[in-house]
Amino acid sequence: MEGIRVAAIATVVFALGGVAVAQAPSAAALARTVDAHYNHLQSLEARYTERYRGMGMDRTESGTLLLRKPGRMRWAYDSPVGKVFLLDGKNAITYTPGDAQAQEVPEKELDDLRSPLRFLLGHTDLAKELTGLTLTLVKLENGSAGYTLSGTPKGMDARVHSIALTVDAKGEIHAMRIEETDGATTEFAFTGMKEDVATKDADFVFVAPKGVEVVKGAKPI
Repeated sequence: MEGIRVAAIATVVFALGGVAVAQAPSAAALARTVDAHYNHLQSLEARYTERYRGMGMDRTESGTLLLRKPGRMRWAYDSPVGKVFLLDGKNAITYTPGDAQAQEVPEKELDDLRSPLRFLLGHTDLAKELTGLTLTLVKLENGSAGYTLSGTPKGMDARVHSIALTVDAKGEIHAMRIEETDGATTEFAFTGMKEDVATKDADFVFVAPKGVEVVKGAKPI
């Protein structure tokens, strides 16, 4: 009798598992859902936590991210206070309090795959941009079911091993992880997302603190 009961339970678990697998989208289908979710947006605001581990460092920072089409974003850090990474549509500017200079780099020279910009505002086709796209089931921070889409960005396999996006069934991105070929990783976690928020041009203009010079520099990290 016990054997029959165990067999029955196993059958139910197997059946439920089969339903779950059958209902899970393919990697390509979920990628299209992510693209569709963000393509219609004009602006986005979110809280973020950024963790970098590599080169003997383990650094965690946080702040507020503001994005606006076309190609504008502002990472306003509150840890450390006053740090900013800004893209004004032409140039990227990065500044850390205490520095005598702010670094400016033309947007076309930026490796924007190292930021969530193109994913969060639908500036790409994930299924085409990431080779070897795979999907795994995960549990989100809120306990609900989610998925991780992983792949290698085209043309960057010598530097970036993989990019992984953690998303829900609606295609909303909750986290992003970039693993470089040298083993360094950068992880972003996003909360409190607000879509199509009101923005001003001034939100994406860098105003240098007194005594700080804006200079042409290396690509910001």
